[in-house]
Formats: sequence, structure tokens, C-alpha cells
Amino acid sequence: MAADPQGTDPDDRDPRERDLMRRSGAGGALSPWLILGGIALAGLVVYVLSALF
Repeated sequence: MAADPQGTDPDDRDPRERDLMRRSGAGGALSPWLILGGIALAGLVVYVLSALF
């Protein structure tokens, strides 16, 4: 049984896919807008909860 699924060798990938992966932040970094949106959403939840109680 192979250690890796077939077709997952980095050398077999299309060069355009490698470029897209590099530019898309394959390290898992979050977008700053996603972080700011999460903070704003948390603030809105706190605001609503404080208004109710």
C-alpha cells in the first residue's frame, strides 16, 4: 500500500496550481477582514446581551 494517495506528488502538480497555492497563503493565515469581522460580531453579541440583561 502506498504511503501517499496517487497523484499527490508535488512534482506532478501543474505549475499554475503551485503558484495559486503559494499566493493563497497555504500556511492557513486568516484574512485581516475575517478577524475584524469576528471582533465586530463578538462586540455586537455583547451589546445585544447587555441590552437584554
